[in-house]
Amino acid sequence: MTKISSLCVYCGSRMPTDPSHIDAAKALGQALAENDIRLVYGGGHVGLMGVIADATLAANGQVIGIIPRHLHDIEVGHEKLTELHVVDSMHVRKEKMFQMSDAFAVLPGGLGTLDETFEMITWRQLRLHDKPILLVNHKKYWQPLLDLMEHMIEAGFVEAEAREFFTVVERLEEIIPALMKEPEAEFKADISKF
Repeated sequence: MTKISSLCVYCGSRMPTDPSHIDAAKALGQALAENDIRLVYGGGHVGLMGVIADATLAANGQVIGIIPRHLHDIEVGHEKLTELHVVDSMHVRKEKMFQMSDAFAVLPGGLGTLDETFEMITWRQLRLHDKPILLVNHKKYWQPLLDLMEHMIEAGFVEAEAREFFTVVERLEEIIPALMKEPEAEFKADISKF
């Protein structure tokens, strides 16, 4: 088993109406720092993104942010990170986040979170990577998405093995143990060719 040293977290750039999602992001940030796992994320200081970054930093963890220049320039970038990479586009951001991460965790979020998550799941389907992907179904937030996946499988548009491309965890305390159970990588690919 390859040790997970960096976790990419996808989550909302807005604050949720349910404060328990804020508490969950804080708890994950602290757990990452305590387990010496570097946080890789979208580089913002707003929403759940800012919450998890601040919580990781407050617990003396390392945080790497990757943000497109157009977002950085409107003062969304977090300036107190271990590293902040300002890149030219959203596409470059997603590829750099992928390259700098050993695994992915998906907290509640919106359209951007869905975009990033489905790209990683699709890349796994295409055998471009086999990095662990954890869908954190905190308070059943992602249940409609899981139901949609089942609908797509039943309709024949998605193969049944797609269920194995990611792991669903219901509670924050399951994240670190789930990462440690993931099998060692069997194949790697240069995603820049895709």
